[in-house]
Amino acid sequence: MRYIDAHHHLWDLNAVSYPWLEAKGVTRFFGDPSPIQRNYLIDEFKEDAAPFGFSGSVHIQVGAADPWQEAKWVQQIADANPNWPMAQVVYCDLTDPDLAEHLDRFQTLSTVKGVRQIVGRAPGEDAQTGTNELTKSAAFLEGLQAVGARGLSFDLQLIPELMPAMGELLQDAPNTPVVLCHAGSPHERSLSGLLEYDKTLRHLSRLPQVRCKLSGLGMFDHTWSAATIRPIIDSCLNQFGAERCMFGSNFPVDKLYSDYAKLAHSYFEIVPEREHKSVFCDVAQGFYGLVFEDS
Repeated sequence: MRYIDAHHHLWDLNAVSYPWLEAKGVTRFFGDPSPIQRNYLIDEFKEDAAPFGFSGSVHIQVGAADPWQEAKWVQQIADANPNWPMAQVVYCDLTDPDLAEHLDRFQTLSTVKGVRQIVGRAPGEDAQTGTNELTKSAAFLEGLQAVGARGLSFDLQLIPELMPAMGELLQDAPNTPVVLCHAGSPHERSLSGLLEYDKTLRHLSRLPQVRCKLSGLGMFDHTWSAATIRPIIDSCLNQFGAERCMFGSNFPVDKLYSDYAKLAHSYFEIVPEREHKSVFCDVAQGFYGLVFEDS
């Protein structure tokens, strides 16, 4: 069985500038980034993922100074590795008056399947960036609708506190396929926090156009184990069903907390075996339109 990693990043600091990655001595919501402030290229990613059955992936934009430069670079990597099918999700400001022009350009690249504009990362950083206000933006909603009209999807990253408002907004964009990054970033891992997360998640899981990524769960639990992430994965599988969930490693960010072996084996253990084909391949392949040569 082939597997797809539906959420990872690559970067070549000599080819593309990433201000957040180049900043020294700055601790982020996910911890100290210094161990990953180096190139992370396709060969290393393959070495991480391939031993566990992964043979295709989805590259997610990662805060480049020039999103177009990043997208072109990712396209070059994909073209040079035809035996590793790779789609990409690019950054676009959906409130930009020139959104149509930007999307026109991105869609000249065959790997571009979706867009991500982060709505929420973590409470502390969100208070500084102001991105939470996108849930109240008419222009953002219009942008979401435009993305769907073009046959593109939207990768939604936010925190649980924003799910009620986002759920309301997405009701007006029913034709835009949406996938929830990092299971909605449940950052409060106490028993009461997880119970509230399960309740709040329903604002998104009830919407048929929304999928869920089982990814990035180490960012708020650096000493995670299969036991500590199981309640989150169970909530997602119970609410979305395996037919709407996909796996993502969030490497190399989550490489800060574990190797790929621990990640893969933990998810293989938690997700019922009968649902592996859906969660580790079919949902991502269908959502992002990944094509394998022998398909």
